[in-house]
Amino acid sequence: MRFVRLLAALSSLLITGTGAAQADVLITVNKATQRMSVSVDGQPLYSWSVSTGRSGYETPSGSFTPFRLEEDHASKEWDGAPMPHSIFFTSRGHAIHGSNATRRLGSPASHGCIRLAPSKAKTLFSLVRREGLRNTRIVVKNSEPANVAWKEKRSRAAKRREPPKADYALPRTREPYLAEPAYGYAQPLDTATIYSWR
Repeated sequence: MRFVRLLAALSSLLITGTGAAQADVLITVNKATQRMSVSVDGQPLYSWSVSTGRSGYETPSGSFTPFRLEEDHASKEWDGAPMPHSIFFTSRGHAIHGSNATRRLGSPASHGCIRLAPSKAKTLFSLVRREGLRNTRIVVKNSEPANVAWKEKRSRAAKRREPPKADYALPRTREPYLAEPAYGYAQPLDTATIYSWR
């Protein structure tokens, strides 16, 4: 009986390779909203502001497997600009990395890379290093969530229905109101006491 249990435990180790299963890390970057979401095994873990490529320096869209990690990298192309905690995902040098230009996060500002706040880049770098490059997928897309697009469409429709605003102020006048008709004929109000400003 002990031999059967030992054999079952050994076969389980051989099938999984190690005692612990590797997690799947999914990093999704939405260029329309300038947000990154990170999930592990389908469970949402982080949501951060990013900066993708500005006009003329497009961040490529698509699905990528990162292939290189560099903890302390400096750009050869951009005057030695610091790129701490770089996760490279294209052969042209695009990477997710930390940046001190945190005021620009949430808007396109980079030369094509995906910028994160330094502490967030360090957290992501550690996660990818721990779980492995092969178990990480980076998806870069350029789309708005359905509810954002719907709200935007509704807002535009509401603006079209608004009456134009006058460039001038109308003069204020005093006009008496008439009471509701009673017994089939209108009853004038006492104009000496009841007036309304318009």
